[in-house]
Amino acid sequence: MKNFIYDMHTHIFPQKIAEKAVSSIGSFYGLSMSRGGFSEDLIESGAKVGVEKFLVCSTATTPLQVTAINSFVAGEVKKHLEFIGFGTMHPGFENIGDEVDRIVDIGLVGIKLHPDFQKFAIDDAEAYPIYEAAEGRLPILFHTGDKRYSYSNPERILKILKDFPNLTCICAHLGGYSEWDKVAALKGYLGNPNIYFDTSSSIRFLDPKTSVDIIRAHGVEHVFWGTDYPMEQHTVERDNLMALELTDKEKQMIFRDNAVKFIGDIERRLKKN
Repeated sequence: MKNFIYDMHTHIFPQKIAEKAVSSIGSFYGLSMSRGGFSEDLIESGAKVGVEKFLVCSTATTPLQVTAINSFVAGEVKKHLEFIGFGTMHPGFENIGDEVDRIVDIGLVGIKLHPDFQKFAIDDAEAYPIYEAAEGRLPILFHTGDKRYSYSNPERILKILKDFPNLTCICAHLGGYSEWDKVAALKGYLGNPNIYFDTSSSIRFLDPKTSVDIIRAHGVEHVFWGTDYPMEQHTVERDNLMALELTDKEKQMIFRDNAVKFIGDIERRLKKN
């Protein structure tokens, strides 16, 4: 897979705050963090397995952080041709529609939300203005699942898909970090053309058969590879996926082909709008 990989879930921070940000994430999850959290370190880590594109994002934990984070990510996208940038949004932000317009204008192609960090439920009415502004335009990457909280419970995604049928959603962590048993039971996910999943922070916590079963239940064509950088080394996450009993074609789809098609479709949609 060398030189044919898209990493569809990474986080970057300004270098002056990267160490503090990475430490905070590690403390939140009770996990050791593997990398530094800034752009050059991300590129260095990805180069070890031949990553050619990285989906980069960061999360605004308060409304006041939204514009600065979006400007930072857009700036890093301009500096690094390897980057595909997702902006951030917060339900408490004023003028959500205007900022979504700006996200597009500055070259970002999606929005990342982390309900557990931002302390809102995915299906709360306060978040609906974000979905209204993004529907049919920008995909939303949701952190999904955490057995400690209910904010990002995977079942909440189903309500969003019903209320916003043209909203494109990427459910991180195979649809439910630490709640994979719930994901497997959500039949409402199956066959929906607007929902996707990534493998970040999942395969290393699951037995191989369960990982394969979830991936195939979702539909391999709807799954992206992601590292959750700086959570884990690219070499480790590459090896985790390679070890699964998937066909070479399925691995190729997850590592690259699905992402190429997805990003291409989003870019064409934005040009039309």
